[in-house]
Order: sequence, then structure tokens, then C-alpha cells
Amino acid sequence: RMMDGVEDSMVGLSKGGQEVMKCKKAFTTALDDLIRLASLQTSLKTLDEALKVTNRRVNALEYVVIPKLDNTITYINQELEELEREEFTRLKKVRDLVQRTRDEEDAARDAMEEEDPDAPDPE
Repeated sequence: RMMDGVEDSMVGLSKGGQEVMKCKKAFTTALDDLIRLASLQTSLKTLDEALKVTNRRVNALEYVVIPKLDNTITYINQELEELEREEFTRLKKVRDLVQRTRDEEDAARDAMEEEDPDAPDPE
């Protein structure tokens, strides 16, 4: 007769050792599988923690660092444009001053020539 998949004849003294060996082998296999499973579970947990850290870093870059850098770049560009406008205005004033000085010198020269047309040219 069969009891839980084991024949009654296998329980006797003559074949009991074989059943114990089968149980030992099954237990060893199950234990090896459990050890492998525990190792994989530990690896998975470590990988999950690393993934969480990486996601936090990505979020920090995406939502904090990169926007700050973009704002800094925008600020620097605005400052450079302002400096360029100031320099253009400064150059324009210098050019106007030089032109005004030349015009005044020309006017003074013309006035001197009208007073004394025979005088030598100062240049």
C-alpha cells in the first residue's frame, strides 16, 4: 500500500537507509537552493539600494544642479550683453569727442586763415 508516495516496503530495516539517503540528498539540494536564493535576494537588495541612490542623484541633477547652471549661464549672458552695450556707448562717446575736437580744430584753423591768409599751415 502507498502512504504519502512511499511504499510500506521501503520503511523496513533493509531499505530504510536508502530512504534516509534520498531525504538527505533532497535536503542538501533544498538547502543549496535556499542558500543560492538568499544570495540572490541579498544581491537584489543591494542593487535596489544602489538604484535608489542613483535615482536620487539623477533627480538632484535634473531638478537642482542643471536649473542652477542654466540660471547662471543666463545671468552671465545678460551681464556680457550689458557690458557690450556699455562698451558700445563708451566707444560712441569717444568717437563723438574725437570728432568734436577735430571740428573745433578745423574751425580754429579756418578762423586763423581768415585772419591771416598768408600764415603757414600748422601741420
